[in-house]
Amino acid sequence: MKTSNYGVTFLSREVANSIPFSSNKVEMENILNHFSIKQGSKECEFVKNTIGYCEGQDMKGEVKTCVTSLESMVDFATLKLGNNVEAVSTEVNKETKLQEYVIAKGVKKLGEDNKVVVCHKVNYPYAVFYCHKIDATNAYSVPMEGVDGSRVKAVAVCHTDTSQWNPKHFAFQFLKVQRGTVPICHFFTQEHVVWVSKDWPKFNLGQFKFAILESEDDDVLISK
Repeated sequence: MKTSNYGVTFLSREVANSIPFSSNKVEMENILNHFSIKQGSKECEFVKNTIGYCEGQDMKGEVKTCVTSLESMVDFATLKLGNNVEAVSTEVNKETKLQEYVIAKGVKKLGEDNKVVVCHKVNYPYAVFYCHKIDATNAYSVPMEGVDGSRVKAVAVCHTDTSQWNPKHFAFQFLKVQRGTVPICHFFTQEHVVWVSKDWPKFNLGQFKFAILESEDDDVLISK
């Protein structure tokens, strides 16, 4: 087993593949029994919701999968981006309380359009990530400074075409915009992983401006 920096444990591909991962009634019972999870419990709902989310249909312009091992994550990233890839995540130099941050100089574009794969950690008894590649998506490295002097090297993603998204998506409600009208951008917390092609040139964008909005979700929504 491999342990990430975020308190989740990666199973080896061999072990992960031996455990069912399906909403099929019989296999779901096997999953719950394997992890000693009771029907109707909060943990049971997490498992069912995650598998249902993973089995949902791709939206137009999206290719997705849920990976149950680190090896599977690497396989998906290299399949979509080629073998010369790099994994990046938000880095925090010290633990700190919730506070305001200012974007510093040195914002860099890491990848765009078909050169970005994003993997989100989801609720599950072991490490499972929802990985997807969405058309018209740009990735950025954004240095930030907190009011207490703490520094964050954040990863942000901007979706420049949201016309195919669910019109009831939280981002549209929070930002009070219609789908397909403006780019939707968001920062990632530390447990998310963004894969980019190392063959894509990295650009320093200088003083890049975002309007930062508070959110109760894992991400912070921003408008570019």
